[in-house]
Amino acid sequence: METTNRTPKIALVQFEGAVCEVEANTAHACELIAEAAAGGADLVVLPELFSTGYNLDIVGPRILDLAEPVDGPTVAALRKAARENNVYVIAGLALVKEQLPAVAFNSSVFIDRAGELMGTFDKAHLWALERFYFRSGNSFPVFDTEFGKVGIMICYDMGFPEVARMLALKGAEILVCPSAWCEEDHDVWNYNTQCRALENTVFLAAVNRHGREDDLYMGGHTRICNPRGAVIAELSEEAEGILYADLELDQIKTFRTASPYLRDRRPELYDEVKLWP
Repeated sequence: METTNRTPKIALVQFEGAVCEVEANTAHACELIAEAAAGGADLVVLPELFSTGYNLDIVGPRILDLAEPVDGPTVAALRKAARENNVYVIAGLALVKEQLPAVAFNSSVFIDRAGELMGTFDKAHLWALERFYFRSGNSFPVFDTEFGKVGIMICYDMGFPEVARMLALKGAEILVCPSAWCEEDHDVWNYNTQCRALENTVFLAAVNRHGREDDLYMGGHTRICNPRGAVIAELSEEAEGILYADLELDQIKTFRTASPYLRDRRPELYDEVKLWP
């Protein structure tokens, strides 16, 4: 795709939904997409499992009833919202696939301004109870947009440096991380976001859920880091909200000149990473 906009405005929706209320959550998300578009957004991002809620003690046993195919009503509503508001949309939700109808994936969809589905990403690293309810993904696509290449990782994936590195090596300049990150691991959230941005000299946009789901509390702290790992925007209030930032993607060349991590890699030395343990 031809690159025509190197300073996209990104809008991260720190979403508070109701557990298992898919239709209501989707309607609310579409309202927030419209609000973000009115605020000038080019790309709007919703967090992990926005439509179902995350607490797997509650959601897990119902996941196959709550999950949908990519041509289901939730994705159709998101596509309509993207088209009507002329924005790209990334949204985390539970998907089932035609070839595996009895298996759910913790996924994100990527929709373009015309409302067309560009593709999906399935979470590769499953956290705790997730492995009992989801199948893990095994590919790391990078998506072409009018402003450059975008890679997606979901929540726990961000804790594995290999994921962000593979996406960066495939050309991603923006890494987007829809999440459902618990408040007691807020410190890890801070470390991971800044480290993954710096190591790969990319912009990293991490959007978190907010709210309490029974004994699970997610505080939000949605943030955007620049290619030096500095936090350039953050929602400090623990509440639903939209975080905006203008990403100057042409700055990446300057950052990569100052910190040439990708250039100075020595992959011939890294075979032991694959062999351990």
